Amino acid sequence: MSRDDYEEVSRKVLNLFEFGQHIASQHGLILVDTKYEFGKAPDGTILLIDEVHTPYSSRNWTASLYECIRKGLEPENVNKEFLRMWFKEHCNPYEDKVLPDDPKGLVTEL
Repeated sequence: MSRDDYEEVSRKVLNLFEFGQHIASQHGLILVDTKYEFGKAPDGTILLIDEVHTPYSSRNWTASLYECIRKGLEPENVNKEFLRMWFKEHCNPYEDKVLPDDPKGLVTEL
C-alpha cells in the first residue's frame, strides 16, 4: 500500500465511522468500533468491500445504558458480543480444549 493509498483509505475510514456514529445515534445506539475491508480494482481504484456497520463487523451499545461504563459495568450490547462474554465467564475459550454447551436461549437470542 502506497502512502497515498493509506491516506485515502484513512480518510474514507474516518468518514465512514463518523457517518455510522451519526446513524447509530439517531436510533439510540453508540457505534463503539467496527472493521472495514478495502480492496483495489484492476484500474487502481480503492473500493470498500464486504459488509459495513453490521452486528458481525461492529459493536453497538444502547446509548441509554452507556452510564454503566462509568460504574464499571458492561453496557447492553446489540451484537454478538454477549455470546463471547458468556463463554468468557464460563470457561477460557482460548485455552480450554472442550467448551461448555451454551444455554439454548443464548444462541436463539443471537
